[in-house]
Amino acid sequence: MDVMGDKAALFESRRIVSPAERYEAGENGEGGEAGEAIEEARHRLAAEAGDVEAMSVLGAMLLRRGDLDGAEPQLRAATAAGDRAAANNLGVLLHQRGYADEAAGWWRVAAVAGSAAAAHALGRHHRERGDEPAAEYWLRQSAEQGHTLGAYALADLLEHRGDEGAERWMRAAAERGHREAAYRLARALDRKALEALEARETGGDNAVDSRVLEEAEQWYRQAAARGHRRAALHLGAILERRGDLKEAGRWYLTSAKDGEARAACALGFLLRDAGDTESAAVWWLRAAQEGDGNAANALGALHAERGETQTAERWYRAAMDAGDVNGAYNLALLCAEQGRTAQAEQWYRRAAYTGHREAANALAILLLQGGDTTGAEPWFSKAAEAGSVDAAFNLGILHAGRGDDDTALTWYERAAAAGHTEAALQVGIARLREGDEQTAERHLRCAAGGGSAEAAYRLATLLDARRPPAPAHELGEPSHEKSECEEWYERAASQGHRRAQVRVGMLAAARGDVVEAARWYREAAEGGSRNGAFNLGLLLAREGSEPEAALWWTRAADAGHGRAALRLALVYARRGELAEGQRWADRAVSLGPAEVSERAARLRDALRQELSA
Repeated sequence: MDVMGDKAALFESRRIVSPAERYEAGENGEGGEAGEAIEEARHRLAAEAGDVEAMSVLGAMLLRRGDLDGAEPQLRAATAAGDRAAANNLGVLLHQRGYADEAAGWWRVAAVAGSAAAAHALGRHHRERGDEPAAEYWLRQSAEQGHTLGAYALADLLEHRGDEGAERWMRAAAERGHREAAYRLARALDRKALEALEARETGGDNAVDSRVLEEAEQWYRQAAARGHRRAALHLGAILERRGDLKEAGRWYLTSAKDGEARAACALGFLLRDAGDTESAAVWWLRAAQEGDGNAANALGALHAERGETQTAERWYRAAMDAGDVNGAYNLALLCAEQGRTAQAEQWYRRAAYTGHREAANALAILLLQGGDTTGAEPWFSKAAEAGSVDAAFNLGILHAGRGDDDTALTWYERAAAAGHTEAALQVGIARLREGDEQTAERHLRCAAGGGSAEAAYRLATLLDARRPPAPAHELGEPSHEKSECEEWYERAASQGHRRAQVRVGMLAAARGDVVEAARWYREAAEGGSRNGAFNLGLLLAREGSEPEAALWWTRAADAGHGRAALRLALVYARRGELAEGQRWADRAVSLGPAEVSERAARLRDALRQELSA
């Protein structure tokens, strides 16, 4: 029995009316079973004396207790005397006995006499039989008299029909404390805000959406405060998105303790993010045991991180059994990490066939790695059409490998539009080849902002080509303010881009910052850049450290740098080591470029004449 206030109680969805002035258990300071027994005895004596009100109240008491045989004669006698509350309760009794039509007859009598509870019961009766017009009539009668359950039932009926008037009555029931109405009103407001957000043009005012969302939150809060576990879950999610993690955790905990598995799962993630994985595992376990696939996946991931692969696999399978397709995908990832390729393909396929886009992309990659390009392409396409950005990028790579640059660019552009950094880089490079610098710059900026060192370098090169020549500086002169292109060069350089490091070194040298130039040249050289090694040698030679310069030129020349080989030939010639000088001159001739080859050939011939003289 769900108590609905002091004046009435709901008994199996029907109303038992007991006016407070006629009956309240425990009045005059007596309570509990003893108080009820005394009150029942008093009303029984009055009923035997012919008191109609006493008959009605006594019948309600017996009906509430489940004594249908004892309640029926009292209620029939009071009903015959015109007591509308007794008529309503007699309907409840007959409905419990299975005499629905006879019950409806007595509810009609009470409803016509003005009983809102009977009108509600009669409306429910007609709705159960599919007579919606009659149901709406009686439920409206009940709702308009201020009956909370009548307002909720009417709202439910109207909402089922898609009637706009549903919200008004749902709101009326919610305002009178009906927790399910408060929850459903909040859900309706959530949907309304989402629809407005989707319909609103980009850049439009979102004040209306904010007000609707704020009201939805208030109703969630009211329903949650009354013990509605799903409302507590949604309230927790709202607070978590807002960053109010402490209060969100409290509502998740309230909902989880009431048996809401999704709240237990959400609480687990909140605890994990706070660093308490042990407590998180406890709540995930509770949620997973209640059939929450997301929690089972979380447990699987936790055990996989700990190296407990068998336990992880068991939880991933549990997630699959709960209908969570991520379980199959995660199981495939686990198999792939263990080198169990055939099993990984099996689980990727299972997830991909259900529409899991990342599984489709992973399956395509697996097939491509196995040389099955024909089998991979349809899965890439399916994943890309489902919204996988990585799959769109991979399709670009696939078509580029076939020489189909136009199709490749189409997929790169699609991935870039969704924020894929490497795709934006490829679009930028393609547009640069076509001479469309404006579009290229836009994509290169996106890629560079996303962390691509190559994009930052190419953007810097593009900007560098546009700027006017800077005034010449001698080493040691004060530096000037850095340009935007220098900032992009430095960003790429700091990410380990060797050509950018060389260029930053050159710009620093042009500013007269010898120390900065040497630092960047050295970093590039140690990373394998022959230009970095050559420039570092030049800088060291200029500073009077020719022996160390020769070491870096040797490294550059061994990597194929013709100018470095020529410099070494000159160094050895000045030292009088003519044979070694001739050897490096020969190397410079073969390495080039043409200007270097020409100078190296003249030096080689001169050294040869010296050696033969």
